[in-house]
Amino acid sequence: MARYIGPKTRIARKFGEAIYGPDKVLEKRNTPPGQHGANRRKKTSEYGTQLREKQKAKYTYGLLERQFRIVYADAKRSKGVTGEVLLSLLESRLDNVVYRLGIAPTRAAARQLVGHRHIVVDGQVVNIPSYRVKPGQLVGVREKSKSLEVIVNSLQGKSHNKFSWLEWDEHNKTGKFLNLPERADIPENIKEQLIVDLYSKN
Repeated sequence: MARYIGPKTRIARKFGEAIYGPDKVLEKRNTPPGQHGANRRKKTSEYGTQLREKQKAKYTYGLLERQFRIVYADAKRSKGVTGEVLLSLLESRLDNVVYRLGIAPTRAAARQLVGHRHIVVDGQVVNIPSYRVKPGQLVGVREKSKSLEVIVNSLQGKSHNKFSWLEWDEHNKTGKFLNLPERADIPENIKEQLIVDLYSKN
């Protein structure tokens, strides 16, 4: 399966929440997509509920199934509660860190900036969106990319220090990844235990 590039509002309506950020269309039409979306009354099975939560997480962070399974396997091998570690690892992806720092307006835009070599980690260009940022590392904008319109517009008027695990240096346009975030600090509305329950059946 290729990465989804269709209408984001359709996916947001599927889950009934703005997983990609503020969505004016969703506010007006908060019903499942499709001809009969507003009239669906079908009860979802336990498996269906778990699958839906995994799909929500995949769409939110922009991962394909294979990538998501790799992160889950790493979370399962790590110490701590598997579901909470899973979300912490997803938050440490370079494309997500770029998005959280406000360098890009969306995760998709952040992924593109990373892929086009506009982002540096500890001063070195890294063009792998799935690169896992480690505590203490510095994530910033490549010197010759600081004037890019998408970056300038995204950085204007943003509150860059609203996440406790990130620290932003406005002068150098650089953020520091302080530590892996605790579950309570991650704002995403994802029931991670349902994902763990789903994978534990395999």
